[in-house]
Amino acid sequence: MKKLLFSITLLNCCNIVFAQKFYTKNGSISFFSTTYVENIQADNNQVMSVLNATTGELQFSLFIKGFHFKKALMEEHFNENYLESDQYPKATFKGTIADINKINFLKDGVYPILVSGDLTMHGITNKISSKGSITIKEGAITGSSVFSVALADYKIVIPAIVETKISKTIEIKVNCLYDQKM
Repeated sequence: MKKLLFSITLLNCCNIVFAQKFYTKNGSISFFSTTYVENIQADNNQVMSVLNATTGELQFSLFIKGFHFKKALMEEHFNENYLESDQYPKATFKGTIADINKINFLKDGVYPILVSGDLTMHGITNKISSKGSITIKEGAITGSSVFSVALADYKIVIPAIVETKISKTIEIKVNCLYDQKM
């Protein structure tokens, strides 16, 4: 009986060690714009992401039309006028987590991370770097980060008539539960 339990435990550990890629199809990215006139928030819960626990490679892909707003008119303007989602339907990120070997994927804990890579949005690619965390709890892996981007860096033009309602810098929150192994 002890040998059987030991074998089962060993197999489970091997599965975790050898299954070094994790992914989700239901990650969450939201953005927030705050001005003295109005706060705007949109959420996208259809974010695909892959995390390679061996190399630290991290990728995200999402459809711009997956962002949803409280007001339908905001969503329409966002897609047609600002992000031009018919012309630029996706946003992507391809980067790397620094010092991935400092994360023990077999031990519960919150591990601070630094992610650097290329963010492509509205047809423009820029290098970004952001702090975040990887949380391991009972074998579940969650990645999260909060960072800001300037709309001008992605040539997103806000018409003068509404420029007081939309911040020039947008806060982006990322939260992904990597619930699948590759």
